[in-house]
Amino acid sequence: MSHVDVDFSRELAGKRVLVTGGAGFIGSNVVETLCRAGAHVIVLDNLVTGSLSNIDPSIEYEFVDGSVAERDLVAQLVIESDYVLHLAALNIIASTKNPRDDYETNIGGTLNVLTAARKSRAKRIVYSSSASVYGNSKHLPISEDEATRTFSPYAVSKLAGENYCHAFYETYGVPVASLRYSNVYGEKQQESNPYCGVVAKFVGAIDRGEEVPIHGDGQQTRDFTYVGDVVEATLMTLLSPKSEGLVMNVGSGIESSVLKLAEEIGAAMGRPIAFRHVNRRDIDNIRRRVMNIELIRTRVRWQPRTSLREGIRRTVSWYRAAGVASEHAVPARR
Repeated sequence: MSHVDVDFSRELAGKRVLVTGGAGFIGSNVVETLCRAGAHVIVLDNLVTGSLSNIDPSIEYEFVDGSVAERDLVAQLVIESDYVLHLAALNIIASTKNPRDDYETNIGGTLNVLTAARKSRAKRIVYSSSASVYGNSKHLPISEDEATRTFSPYAVSKLAGENYCHAFYETYGVPVASLRYSNVYGEKQQESNPYCGVVAKFVGAIDRGEEVPIHGDGQQTRDFTYVGDVVEATLMTLLSPKSEGLVMNVGSGIESSVLKLAEEIGAAMGRPIAFRHVNRRDIDNIRRRVMNIELIRTRVRWQPRTSLREGIRRTVSWYRAAGVASEHAVPARR
């Protein structure tokens, strides 16, 4: 699992925590941290892009095979929960291919969670949004009051989910917070998943001695954020009453080019790298991105702990230890 420094057992031991999308890359890291803190974790996932092999088979959790688009199922699970982490979503590539599915899952699914939360005992809900809502920002680093520019169906649906969260907080008092994640990487990001992020793709290519595909000139920048830091930010937000009603950035606060990223991965793997420049992508075609994380630092007292070099080192170590992922036995289903 990803390296997480904060002990959450005092607040979460014995609590029922629903994690939608809990078999995915970020979700599975969250689930393992929750389980090791003694929480009773319920994973809701339809396993379209997630996999139960992402979750350590030695830990105990409850698995529900289903989608956030299933209103009655979501209502039952949310109402029974003490906390809810809503991480389920179609990602940017799948959303671009199927905008209708994006609408039903990312917007409709979020509305299902929030509607159920009105009748729930849930103490707090955290919604995972994305830095993609900013598009090409005019000001760097990007703060939460920067204008949003939605360049993809995914960005539209993520922003709509945020707006629903804010509306349900203001209108019904639902205790919800939204987090805008930026380019998360780390353990459990599987290259075999066609929708994985750039770090997993680069690690796989370098490991096989292949040329690393660089879109455009490679000078485009992102705020690459280690998944262990994202888990901490998410759970600290879940437990903080000062987070309610807010939208907050989650990032490293450091701008790195794609070329620098590839070089760091090559150094960590001890392998020579060769680049192959390909056309710029039609989606997520952003020139520069780096996040202002002052709001979450002051409200939730979270700040990232992991440098890009250290995060890449941990990711490469996991990749080599994991080898080819194997499917573990499926836990009991509802």
